[in-house]
Amino acid sequence: MSQEKITYNDVREYEKLFTLAPSFVLERIARKNTNLVLKFEGAIQSYLENLTDNQKNKLGIILSSDVDELQSIMKEAYQRSGKKQYRILANPKYKSFIENNLDGIRKMI
Repeated sequence: MSQEKITYNDVREYEKLFTLAPSFVLERIARKNTNLVLKFEGAIQSYLENLTDNQKNKLGIILSSDVDELQSIMKEAYQRSGKKQYRILANPKYKSFIENNLDGIRKMI
C-alpha cells in the first residue's frame, strides 16, 4: 500500500497560512534558518489540538514526507499561484529551514 501524497490542492486549502507573512519577511526568516515553531509554540500547540481527523492525517503525511518532495509541491504552488512565499519555500537553499521547523512540530506531537 503506497502512502498518500500531499497535492497542490491540499496546499491551496491552507494558502492563508502560507501567505500570512509577507514574502520579504518569510525570506529573511528562512535565510536565518529561524525556528518558528519555538517562537510560536503556544499558538501552534493550540492549533494542533483543534485539528480534525482529516487534518491530522494530512499533517502526518507532511511530517513523514521527504523535504525535496514538499519543496516540489511548493514549486508547483508558486507556478500556479504566483505567490512569492511558495517560491521561497521551494528554494533548495532553504531546505534546512523547512527540516528544522518540521522537526519542531514532530517534537510537539
